[in-house]
Amino acid sequence: MTAPDYISPMVGYRVWQWDAKGLKSLNGARWHPGSAFAAECKSRGCQEAPQSGCTCGVYASKSFNHLRQMGYAQQPIHGEVWVWGTVVEHEEGWRARYAYPKSFLVPLSRVPFGMSGVATWVASLAAYGCDISLLGEAGTVPLWRKGSGVEADGIDLLMRRCSRWYARRAEQRRIKQGDRVAVLGHGIAIVEHADKDQVRAVLGNKSLLGLERKQVIWDERNVRWETVPGAGIRFTARKLPHVAQKRFA
Repeated sequence: MTAPDYISPMVGYRVWQWDAKGLKSLNGARWHPGSAFAAECKSRGCQEAPQSGCTCGVYASKSFNHLRQMGYAQQPIHGEVWVWGTVVEHEEGWRARYAYPKSFLVPLSRVPFGMSGVATWVASLAAYGCDISLLGEAGTVPLWRKGSGVEADGIDLLMRRCSRWYARRAEQRRIKQGDRVAVLGHGIAIVEHADKDQVRAVLGNKSLLGLERKQVIWDERNVRWETVPGAGIRFTARKLPHVAQKRFA
């Protein structure tokens, strides 16, 4: 039995992964902008994929709902795909000889953070010449349209998202009581007080340290606060509570 050869492409649905080089299938196969993805048989060595008695071919579902049922809804990118050439039809989808993206729908949670990262990401997807939409809490928002470019609603959504992210990041990077600080040459100290000028922290041996705020920095690699090399550290005597001072006066 031979599979039918469709001259006119059909529209299916599928998911992709994405990295700095662009789109790739879940098995890692690359999809290149402007070039049809041609299926190859890696299981039985079929001379031309797909074959009815094999599992080879480019897979496409007949509906988004089927993708969700299969657990693919949270993949980085999903959308419509053209399939054509030799096609094997199944109950829920097809296996085809050739395929190319028709449109992309991206969950907002899978978009890179930071506007510089977003710009690179959009340019990478736009190279495929497809419409791009974002899927957020309020529904679908257009981001890029073939022939007209960037959509204002999509960019506005991403800018608001980035602003919230930067605000949360700034709050997380604000040193506060209870934070741990690696004091070079002395060990780990716990912050008792911090303001824009000074940080007061207690070492494990209960020594009280005074540090200039500008000399305590966030280390991204170690994910912690650290003192800069050569930081001026003041050891301060811990004052007794007011009640205790009166008792021993």
